[in-house]
Amino acid sequence: MPRARSGAATIEDVARLAGVSRAAVSKVLRNAYGVSPAMRERVGAAIQQLSYRPRVAARAMRGSTYTIGFEVPDLKNQFFSRVLSGASAALADTDYQMILAPANFNPFEPRAVEALLDHQVDGLIAIAPLVEPEWLDDVARRVPVVMFGRHDRSALYDSVESDDELGARRAMQHLFELGHESIVHLTIAESATRPYTPHGVRVRVYEEAMNESGRGALAEVLRVDIAQELAHETMLERLARRPLPTAIFAGHDELALGAMSAAVQSGVELSVIGYDGVAIAAHPLVSLSTMDQHGETMGARAIELLLERIKGRTTAVHEVVEPTLEHRSSTRAR
Repeated sequence: MPRARSGAATIEDVARLAGVSRAAVSKVLRNAYGVSPAMRERVGAAIQQLSYRPRVAARAMRGSTYTIGFEVPDLKNQFFSRVLSGASAALADTDYQMILAPANFNPFEPRAVEALLDHQVDGLIAIAPLVEPEWLDDVARRVPVVMFGRHDRSALYDSVESDDELGARRAMQHLFELGHESIVHLTIAESATRPYTPHGVRVRVYEEAMNESGRGALAEVLRVDIAQELAHETMLERLARRPLPTAIFAGHDELALGAMSAAVQSGVELSVIGYDGVAIAAHPLVSLSTMDQHGETMGARAIELLLERIKGRTTAVHEVVEPTLEHRSSTRAR
């Protein structure tokens, strides 16, 4: 039986062991059209036996690196863990490997996306709601792109997003039905809540719902940084002032957890609903009501759309996932 020479196996070693040409191995590696199942099985067995790993640079020269870039704003937000879990599961039976690039709390700068492009990824998924649309269009002309959580539209890239308008209205209706009048919306900095961003949509719907219900005079938007700890401090300051709100609609679950902590510390009874559906929300000692965005579903769908793009689809697809209300003990009747 042919043996690989000492050192790392090469594509020629794989071809000799499989009894095929180098070009045939290359076609299997590229997942090219016309490769028979028998050929794929022979080459795959040889690759496994030789522990062959094609060099990324060489694969890029042939047109594919079999890597997918995934940019996330930060690694602390538990919702992003759900998204990445769904994405990883969707890649499990493919030849692709995911490369993760955190933006490190700088959502206005595309450095993390640029780093992924420098690695010659075959496609890109980005949770980058504040990067300029024109820049994204330019990236999408060079590599398949799926954007996450943007409500603007482009013919050049796909998108996956929560129906934030529907979700925010359901959250507000939930609080109204429980009898709450004085409802505060806790959200992130104004610079990060543009009209086409998830938080921008949630702020707008909150204000509309308060006005439409006759509660407009009671509307109050509290803005904090994205960190849960700052939400805690901001809510402590607010709960030291009168009149007190009776309910909080938080722009995401991390903010909601900070608000709940502040309410406990202040000795104030407060209904709190979040938005995301992070795992800790269901813990019986937390029991946070939330709008579940189904992060795993969103992450898996983003991968599916990107693989379709890589295979040649050019028509843009904009997928909207419907959030669902998870009513727990953090929201109670007034």
